[in-house]
Parts: sequence; C-alpha cells; structure tokens
Amino acid sequence: MKEKKVNESRSVTSVHVMPNDTNNHGTFFGGKLMMYVDNIGAVAATRHARQLVVTASIDSVDFLYPINTGSSVCLEAIVTWTHHTSMEVFVKIITEDLKTGERKLCTTSFLTFVAIGEDGKAVPVPKVIPESEEEKMLYNSAEKRYLHRRDRRLETRNFASKLTLNKPWER
Repeated sequence: MKEKKVNESRSVTSVHVMPNDTNNHGTFFGGKLMMYVDNIGAVAATRHARQLVVTASIDSVDFLYPINTGSSVCLEAIVTWTHHTSMEVFVKIITEDLKTGERKLCTTSFLTFVAIGEDGKAVPVPKVIPESEEEKMLYNSAEKRYLHRRDRRLETRNFASKLTLNKPWER
C-alpha cells in the first residue's frame, strides 16, 4: 500500500457562529463544535483511507479561548499518523472576529478513526509522510498518544465490566 503525504488528507471548513449556535454566555456550544470536529475529522480520515471510516475515540477537545457569536470558526483536519487500520487525526480550530480580523487558536483535538471495508470489518490504511515542521512534530509524538489511548481503552473496558446495566427507573 502506497504511503500518502499528510497534506493529501487536509480538510478545511468554516462556520459562521450565529445566535442559535451559542449558549447563554454568547459563546459557541461545546457540543456543537464537537460535532463539527468529528465531521471534519471523518472527512480527513476518509480522504486518507479512501474507505468509509468510524470514529473510534476522541482524546480531548481542549477549549483554549471562547468562540463568540458573530465570529467565524475555521476547522482544519489532517491525518497525522496511522497504525494498521486506525488513523490519528488532528483538528485545529481557529476563531476569527469578522469585524476586526483578529484570529486566535481556540481549540485543538485528537481523534482516532478506523477504516471499514464493504464487509463492515476494519481494513488496512496507508502510512503517512509528514513534510512540514508541524506535521513532523505531530507525527513524532503520535506513537506516545497511541500507547496512551490503548492503555486508556483497556482501563475503560475494565471499568465498564464492573458497571451494572440496571434500568434507572427500577431502582
């Protein structure tokens, strides 16, 4: 399978933040932003794999700066690293005050997607070739994040095995 440059997966979209997108503080709903993050991440992963993909995990969505009503949000996603069938996707979110032109990095996120074949089973994905300094930095630190995710997933499975599936209304 031929390797692909990180830039081949690059996906970008912009959203104008309207009043119905915000909470009572006049800032973008975190959950709505997460929907956009997952969506643009899936586009980047699909571009890289040229297969259907599913979201396997979202490491975090780190809100660094509020996104206000009337501003725009630019989301940029790239595949930073791959394993056998999984892809790490980095999403960078920049807010822009449309009146002043001031731009700020407001959110970052790492997601993992798995490529799925026609039979619904995971399929191999191409390796990535980082080129820019930012791509190389993300690539070189990705395996550490992968191992952390793997350990966290095992902890989550262990934790979940101890939980009951009672119907809350029967307690």
